[in-house]
Amino acid sequence: MKDLFNDYVQSLETYIMFQIKQETQRLTPELTQKERKPISLSMGAPVERPPELVYEKIKEAMQEDGMHTYTTPKGEAYLIESIAKRMKARFNVEMDPKTEIFSLIGSKEGIANIIRALINPTTNDKDKDIILIPDPGYASYKEMVKVSGGLSYGIPLTPENNYMPDLEDVVKNLEKDGYSMKKVKALIINYPNNPLGAICTKEYLQKAVDFCKKYNILLISDAAYVDLTFEGAPKAHSVFEAEGAKDVAVEFFSFSKPYSMTGWRIGWVCGNKEAVGILGKLKSTIDTGIYKPIQKAAAEILNSKEGDEYIVEANKRFERKQKIIIDGFKELGWPMEKLNPPKATFYLWLPIPPKYKTSKEFTDAVLQKSGVVLVPGNAFGEKGEGWVRMSIVASEEQMHEVIRRLKEDGFYFE
Repeated sequence: MKDLFNDYVQSLETYIMFQIKQETQRLTPELTQKERKPISLSMGAPVERPPELVYEKIKEAMQEDGMHTYTTPKGEAYLIESIAKRMKARFNVEMDPKTEIFSLIGSKEGIANIIRALINPTTNDKDKDIILIPDPGYASYKEMVKVSGGLSYGIPLTPENNYMPDLEDVVKNLEKDGYSMKKVKALIINYPNNPLGAICTKEYLQKAVDFCKKYNILLISDAAYVDLTFEGAPKAHSVFEAEGAKDVAVEFFSFSKPYSMTGWRIGWVCGNKEAVGILGKLKSTIDTGIYKPIQKAAAEILNSKEGDEYIVEANKRFERKQKIIIDGFKELGWPMEKLNPPKATFYLWLPIPPKYKTSKEFTDAVLQKSGVVLVPGNAFGEKGEGWVRMSIVASEEQMHEVIRRLKEDGFYFE
């Protein structure tokens, strides 16, 4: 039966997080026996309960007449209008609920589908439509482009360019590698960034908008972590705070990260009405929207005092956990003072010890000996080799336990 399936799907790798989860499950009995029951710092998924308000509202909504019936892929009016209100309150951005907002079954689904809508698939690499993606960047971007029949081209995010690369340099490198800007369909940006935690300036967003206008390409802003900034850090911006962004941009938002609603599968896209409309047309053929009570609960939390307070408290917890890890890794010999830890997201991006040849060699060793689950940096792109991503989502007690195990098991930076 395998031969019946297309080349793109057959060439896909299982998502790195699921690969790691499968290996962790395989090792769990052995690790538990030696008092190293796995502690997962791999998946970017908050473990705290969502706000109590969403539980209350979903229970109420489930009792309302008609809530069990089909919804519309666009989203019910109460959700779409709540999103428009949030965009105005959070970013001072006006969005037309009728034409510029569309609900998503999580932002991951939306980004995958807009890539699918952009690319004309072909098997010849030199003829493929191109999507520019951050490197390091979210591990799924590359596979989303691949399964759509396109080609992803990495944009290096480095300390030297302050994680805000010169986009004209990207054009030069692209053409030097034998590709044409005429084949580029979109640029994906992700700030605050997964896996780096880096934030960009409002001025850089303006440069991205101007660049996409110049080359007539779509700007895809993945804003999943936009609310996850620590106290004293500059607030992250929406791309629509840049002038003219609606001419070329769409932006994707998630309830998963700010409200710990990972399993609820709800998010939204907003922006350029033509792009939103085409994505909506595609979605209308492949899904029938989100369970209405989930939409109702999401609409309620989005502009509530409870929701805002939840985000503030969650960010304080992440900052405390980050400090535990930073202090612990400093004691283990990591040059933390040189690494400039991020003031956003719940990720830490750390170099592997010099004695390890690859990121995977290091993460495998830590898992097999200490039961600590990390993600090798090369999962996020070529520029990630030699680094490791840590999701600081476990409890503070578990963070202390991670440091204790690494010390006891000899994982020093040497």
